[in-house]
Amino acid sequence: MSRLADATWAELPDRPTVLVPVGSIEQHGPHLPLDTDTAIAEAVARGAADAVGGDVLVAPALSYGSSGEHQAFAGTCSIGTEVLQQVVVELVRSLRTWAGRIVLVNAHGGNLMALTAAVVQMRDEGHDVAWVPCATEDVDLHAGLTETSLMLHLRPGSVRLDRAEPGDTRPLGEILPLLMQGGVAAVSANGVLGDPTGASASRGAEVLATMIGQTVDALAAGVVDARGRIGLVERTP
Repeated sequence: MSRLADATWAELPDRPTVLVPVGSIEQHGPHLPLDTDTAIAEAVARGAADAVGGDVLVAPALSYGSSGEHQAFAGTCSIGTEVLQQVVVELVRSLRTWAGRIVLVNAHGGNLMALTAAVVQMRDEGHDVAWVPCATEDVDLHAGLTETSLMLHLRPGSVRLDRAEPGDTRPLGEILPLLMQGGVAAVSANGVLGDPTGASASRGAEVLATMIGQTVDALAAGVVDARGRIGLVERTP
């Protein structure tokens, strides 16, 4: 039993570790579903819980995130940084009355400001809580090769591959000023930052395995940095 929602209160282990997937409901181009980030966060959390075993539970996902940069596109449902931060604070306070460590497994970059602020606050209050990203070294920005491959592996029926097309493929550093000023629509008419051409379910399986492995390693290391991120100690040269 790894899904918290499937349990009764009397079945829960004493002070379990709880993984909370954190995603978003936002546009992911003309070919990916709005809950792409949530689906990825849930898959990584479930995979990590299964790999670690023991008293590790996966809570229902926080699906609504901070997605204001996508608000120009229909379907985006954003609660903003301030509200997400407060939701995380209250959720952690509640979970910690019966749980041990809480780890927020995040798959949307726009949530980072809220998660960092909330986790730092909660750690200052004495709570055992951290966050971990769903990330690899080789990830494009948004709705490109990586996310399309992941969704082809996780939920192929939700991918409209015939509608997949490149968006803005410039690196983040080059487009960041425009993104900050006008959101994704300022640089990409179709909402894609990257190129989904060549995406495959097999590539998605490899990326997911890497994300799960990095999350498992982070949980095992247990080192939390000043921003509240759990992982391995970064050594300076």
